[in-house]
Amino acid sequence: MAFAGKWETETQEGYDEFCKLLGIPDDIIEKGRDYKLVTEVTQDGDTFSWTQIYPTNAKVTNKFTIGKECDMETIGGKKFKATVHMEGGKLSVAFPNYHHTSEICGGKLVETSKAGAVVLKRTSKKL
Repeated sequence: MAFAGKWETETQEGYDEFCKLLGIPDDIIEKGRDYKLVTEVTQDGDTFSWTQIYPTNAKVTNKFTIGKECDMETIGGKKFKATVHMEGGKLSVAFPNYHHTSEICGGKLVETSKAGAVVLKRTSKKL
């Protein structure tokens, strides 16, 4: 249940390079650079609801159960099937263009997205 709660971005590294690699327009990158992304997570055993609220008030919610294939959606609205895994307390999932992990480190939510050599690391504090 460590992931459950409401989280707000504190720091992020590699944001511009990662967004450009994914083809996000420059004006959207600019708006989001200093935005405090809010992530809301509910957890019931191995079942999660993971909502992220973006600068344009866009909201994406993905619901999943560890180890079971589910329907997911990207912020761009692309729908895909994926299986979320839990390895050593770390959530791991392959998105269409990158690999994403989430873990709790020192009471903070640390999310890492990797696309080749490009890495976005976002650290959020619990609200």
